[in-house]
Parts: sequence; structure tokens; C-alpha cells
Amino acid sequence: MTSRPREAGDAAPRRRTVLLSGLAGAGAGVVTSAGAAVARERAAPRGGGGGGGGGGGGAPPAPPAAVARERSAPPPPDPRLTRARARGRAFRGEHQAGIIEAPPAYGTFVGLDLAEGTDRDAVRRLLTVWTDDIERLMDGRGPLTDLEPELAAVPASLTVTVAVGRRVVETAGSAVPSWLAPLPAFEKIDALDDRWGEADLLLQVCSDSPTTVAHAQRRLVVDAGDLVRPRWVQRGFREPFEGAGLPMRNLFGQVDGTVQPDVTGIDADLLWTGAGAPSWLRGGSSVVVRRIRMDLDRWDRADRVTRENAIGRRLDDGGPVTGGGVDAAADFSATDDLGFHRIDDAAHMRRAHASVPHERFLRRPYSYDDAPEDADLSNSGLLFVAYQADPVRQLVPVQQRLAEADLLNLWTTPVGSAVFAVLPGARDGEILGQAMLG
Repeated sequence: MTSRPREAGDAAPRRRTVLLSGLAGAGAGVVTSAGAAVARERAAPRGGGGGGGGGGGGAPPAPPAAVARERSAPPPPDPRLTRARARGRAFRGEHQAGIIEAPPAYGTFVGLDLAEGTDRDAVRRLLTVWTDDIERLMDGRGPLTDLEPELAAVPASLTVTVAVGRRVVETAGSAVPSWLAPLPAFEKIDALDDRWGEADLLLQVCSDSPTTVAHAQRRLVVDAGDLVRPRWVQRGFREPFEGAGLPMRNLFGQVDGTVQPDVTGIDADLLWTGAGAPSWLRGGSSVVVRRIRMDLDRWDRADRVTRENAIGRRLDDGGPVTGGGVDAAADFSATDDLGFHRIDDAAHMRRAHASVPHERFLRRPYSYDDAPEDADLSNSGLLFVAYQADPVRQLVPVQQRLAEADLLNLWTTPVGSAVFAVLPGARDGEILGQAMLG
């Protein structure tokens, strides 16, 4: 009987046993062994089998050759599976993945603190483990300690980005960038909660599959052993079916993340650290993660004109209220019949507009929607994630203008804030943070 040819991704037509012996090594509690864990794969039984049963006449006549060929031809590939198995940019390179790529639909941000007494050698072991784990996960393979490698087989454009806080740099004995510290207080608007505050390490895990994100997050945290302890986990999402040309919509219905710098071209120096940064950070960046609570319950009471006036953009296509599409330049001098600026003097768009060329940064925001607290009907908002070479020079001036007078402050409150140094990429034979560790 003719059997269907085996396709890529099918289980092998035999039983395989893979012994996972874990990671050798010791010190500071890092996971050093997976035990004698056994992961087994079995192929699903192929159709047709044989055997005996009672009675009966001989085998039916063979089908015509054309019919036989049709039956034996593999089915066309499922485009959903093709997308799901897609791999992001290769792990190795000058820069880490998960920064300049288009943001996938799901992102989780994990802030972790080093255990007390952790030294440079322990940080090296941690980053060695994470380097190997991340390279495998982004390639659709489970880490060495993974007892569910099937959950890693669908990377769905997975990227994992590692960043460090001040304590890690000091523990490594390297120079600390001047900007690697909490942002200045924005007293008019901030209501920061320490549970969303500064941490020693950041894992940014993004994929088009929430299962892939959850699995990668768990493997990385578990494989760190007792070297670290999670401080916070913030899960976000983006609309995967938004119309062409629109970066994303936040939960206010606004088109978010417009007017980005050309970080792969003439604005690359706005993203990647240069000569002014410590040498170990060349090819790296900084990332600011701010958790912004959005009062959807009050926003529901604002009419459409009020909402567009607060933003300075139309809600339907994200274009400025002065005309044009989402990428059109705003006319900040345009006035209405009464002589008032068509883009309000306190509109978010006007306040966020760069007053000098370097006040720009790469935004990769995600929405969040968690369980309501107290008597609120919702607990929703934006994970504002900004990458830049120097947050004090590029981001802080913009945030100060927004804090002073931004109409959106009527409906938004920053409740979390953290700053990290994004490690350079790992080239062949290197681990993440190798230059920092010396």
C-alpha cells in the first residue's frame, strides 16, 4: 500500500528516546542537572495496517495510476502552520533580536533580581545558560533541560531580548552608563508602585504564539535556578489583524507608535550606543519600560471629538486632525475659524513632538488587560517600551513636556517605570554580556 511521504516537522516513524543529562556546573544555586529526565517522541500510527480479520475475499483491484498518484500526493501546506513555524532573525549577530523587528502579537516582560551574594562568576554562569537556551528556543529547539521540547517546536517568530540593571553591571565590575538609573520623578502624573519598579535583569519574550511565549519564559526562569527571583511579570498583546500601514491600536482605540525614527538607516545612532558609552555596551542600547494605567471607565464617557482633540489625531486612520494619512506631517500652525490651533496646545501629539532631532526613540508598545482591582470595572493600560541610545538625552525631555501639560493625563497614570541597558548581541563563540564580564 502506498504511504504518504513524510513532511518536514512530522515525527520520525520510529520511537526515539533522548536522555537529557542537564547542565554541568555548580555555584550560587544555578540549575546544574535536569536529572535523568527522559523525553520520548512517538510517531502517530500510519494508516493502513493490516492484518487479519475474518473472512474475506481478496484485496480490491489496484486503482488507476492517476488516482494512486493523487492519493499519495502530500496535502498542500497549511499557511497557518507555515506562519507558526516561522523563525525570527537568527540569534547570533551584532545586536540582539527583538528590537528592530516588527513586534509580534504577544510579549511578556519579566523583571528579575539577583539573589543576595551573587558574584561575577555566577552572573557569567547565568548568561551562559541563557545564551544557549535562547539560541535553541529561537531556532525551534528546546533547551537542554526541556522536558516538553514539543512546546518549543513552533517558534512563531520568537525573539528573546536580555537587558541588565545597574546592580548587574556593578557586580560584573564594569563601568556603569550615566543614564542607567531610575528616570527623574514626574510628580504631576506619576503614581509609581514599587511592584512594577526597577529590577536587576529584564527578559523580553515576544512571539506570535502565546504558548511559545509562556514556554520560553518558564524555561529561562527555571534554568536560572536560585540565582534570580522574579520581581514582576507584565504580559502584553497587540492586534495581529490590524489594517495595513497601521502600527497598532491601544485600548483607547488610538493608533499608537507612529512617526518612528529610521533606526535601520540614518537614525541608527538614536538606537545603538556609540563612542560615548562604555566599551562593553557598544552594539547595545537602553530600554525603558513604563506601565501606564488607562482609565477606560472614564474614557467611555468622552465623546469622539473630545478623544481626537486630546490626541491630535483622527481615531479612524490615525492621521493628524489637520489632514493626511497616518504618516502625514502634522500642521501645528493650522488654526480653526476662531483662531485656535486645530491641534490643541495640550494635545498629546503636540506635546510629544520632538523639539530637536535627537528627542526621538523607537517605541514597541503592548497593551495589557489584567483582572480588575478594588471596585474598578477594568485594569487595563499600555506597556510603554522605548529603545534608545541614551534615555536621559532622548526620552526624558519628551516625558517632561507630557507631564507638564498633556490632555491624555486626564485618563492615564504611570504606575511603573524601569530602565535597563540592553546587552549587545552575541557573535559566534560568545555569550551574552561577554564584554561586560571581561
